[in-house]
Amino acid sequence: MDDEAGDSTGELEVWCAGNDWCPVTTTATLIGKKWHPVIVHRLLEHGPSGFNELEANVDGISSKVLSDSLDDLEANQLVDREIISEKPFRVHYSLTDHGEALQPVIHAMRDWGTEHLKRPEHAEDAASGG
Repeated sequence: MDDEAGDSTGELEVWCAGNDWCPVTTTATLIGKKWHPVIVHRLLEHGPSGFNELEANVDGISSKVLSDSLDDLEANQLVDREIISEKPFRVHYSLTDHGEALQPVIHAMRDWGTEHLKRPEHAEDAASGG
């Protein structure tokens, strides 16, 4: 965010500001990609994490998709990237204040999914070995 823009509230600038639908659309855009809410959830649950730790905590994500997702979340001011050491190269990712503020949204998504979604019956059979 550009301090010269005079934004002392810490709010993110968006193209649709002023429209009543804008907050929903913008939030969906920021976390609407498949892995974005999962990454935010893992950082909420586990705190600052290295790349390999995040990759292990986000089961099923490829290194490239994780890297691209982290870049996108960083560009949207939801994640901070801190270089811990140059040799060996280590980076920690953490949530910004904007990212932390997504906690009720991410938890509401988790709670809604827990209440309303279930595995397909064939997936439960495969998971139980039957």
